[in-house]
Amino acid sequence: MPNSPPCPHQEYCEMRDQSDWRFISHLTRNTFAIILAGGRGSRLRQLTDFRTKPAVPFAGKFRILDFTLSNCVNSGIRKIGVATQYKAHSLIRHIQRGWSFLDGRFDEFIQLLPAQQQIDETQWYQGTADAVFQNMHFLRRYNPDHVLIVAGDHIYKMDYGRMLAFHAKHHADMTVACIDVPIADAREFGVMGVDDDQRVVDFLEKPQNPPPMPGQPDRALASMGVYVFNAKFLFDQLERDALTAGSSRDFGKDIIPHIVPRYRVFAHRFADSCVGSDQHQPYWRDVGTIDAYWEANMEMTKVTPELNIYDKEWPIWTYQEQLPPAKFVFDDADRRGSAVDSLVSGGCIISGAEVKRSLLFSNVQVHSWSSVEDSVILPSVDVGRRAVLKRCVIDKHCRIPEGMVIGVDPEADRQRFQVSPKGITLVTAEMLGQGAARGH
Repeated sequence: MPNSPPCPHQEYCEMRDQSDWRFISHLTRNTFAIILAGGRGSRLRQLTDFRTKPAVPFAGKFRILDFTLSNCVNSGIRKIGVATQYKAHSLIRHIQRGWSFLDGRFDEFIQLLPAQQQIDETQWYQGTADAVFQNMHFLRRYNPDHVLIVAGDHIYKMDYGRMLAFHAKHHADMTVACIDVPIADAREFGVMGVDDDQRVVDFLEKPQNPPPMPGQPDRALASMGVYVFNAKFLFDQLERDALTAGSSRDFGKDIIPHIVPRYRVFAHRFADSCVGSDQHQPYWRDVGTIDAYWEANMEMTKVTPELNIYDKEWPIWTYQEQLPPAKFVFDDADRRGSAVDSLVSGGCIISGAEVKRSLLFSNVQVHSWSSVEDSVILPSVDVGRRAVLKRCVIDKHCRIPEGMVIGVDPEADRQRFQVSPKGITLVTAEMLGQGAARGH
C-alpha cells in the first residue's frame, strides 16, 4: 500500500469523530440506503422459479427482504431504495402492501427502483455496482452524506447506525461489514485481509484458496455484502468504473479491489453491531440453498432460537394479512389436532392432524390423520387426509393428495420432486401437476 497522509481525500471525510447517539442519528438521517434485491438465487432451485430470492417466505410469516428493511428502519435510516430485476412482482406487491407506513412529508420513503434500461436500451442491471450507477440521478436528488448498500437476501439483525459511526470515526472512504466464517465456506464470499487498525489491505472475491485470519487457520474474514460509502466518493468511483473497459460492474469483482490499495477502506466487525444475539456468534444466515433455507427455518422451532423475532426493541416488520386465529380441532383418541415445537400462523386449520417441529405459514390446512414433521409449509397449502410429510419444503398453493407420502423414501421422491444433498424434499405446485392453481 502506498504511503499516504491519514486522510488523503478530505472532501469525502466531512463527519466529526464522535460516537454519541445524537451524532449517530445525524449520520442515519443523512444516509440513503440502496437494497439490492434483483437476484434470482438459483441455488434455491424451483423455489425461485416465480419469485426473486428476497421475496422467499421465511420464519412462518416474513419475507427474506423484511429483515434488511427492518434493519434500515430500526437503525433510523428512512430513505430507502430497493433495486429490483428478476421476477419482482411478488416482492413489489409485498412492499406496496406492507411497507407503505413511512411518511414522505418527513423525507421518509421506500422507493422501488426496477431496472429501466436508463443507460442503454439493450441492457438491464449488469452487476451490483451498475444497479447503483443507473440510479445515481435519484440518489443525487437527496444529497446524502453517505450511501449504505445492502444485499437484500440474508437473515440477520444489525444496527447500521453503529457501522456508520465506525465509518466516520475512522475517516473512511468505504467501510465493509464483515464476519468470520469457516475457511471451507469462504470460497462463496469476498475475503479480506486487515491490519491492526482494521484497515483493509487485501480483498479477494470468491477465491479458490481463501487466506485465513491471523492466528486462526480454519477461519476467514468474509464480506457480508454490506457497504458504507461517502456519497461523493461512491459517485466518483461508479463513474470511473462505468468508463473502464472490461469491468463486470460489480462491487466485489471490480470496485473494491480497485479502491483498497488506493483509498481508506475499513472492515467493520458484525459482532460490534449485531442486535439481540451472542457477540461471539452473531446470527447471520445466507439461506441460498434448499438445505440452508430448511435449516434456518428449523432453528426457529427451538425453545430458544438464536434469532429472536419476539424482540419488541428491534421488531421485524412485514405485511400481515387480516386472518382469523389458527384453529386446532378434534380431540379423539385416534384423531387429535395438535402442533408441538412448531410455528403456526393465522388462518391455519389443524383438523385432527399431528404437526411436529414444523413451520406453517398462513392459510395452511392439514386434514385428519395426516402427519407433518420437520417441514416448512408455505402459505395456502392444503394437506389431504392421511398424508405424511417429513423433512419437506412445500411451496405455496400446493394441494397434497390424500394418502401421499413425502420425505420417507428419497429415491421415490427424486422421481417426482427435488431432493437436496442433505435429503430435504422440495415440492412445488408444478411438480404436482397443479401449476394452473398457483397464484403467481
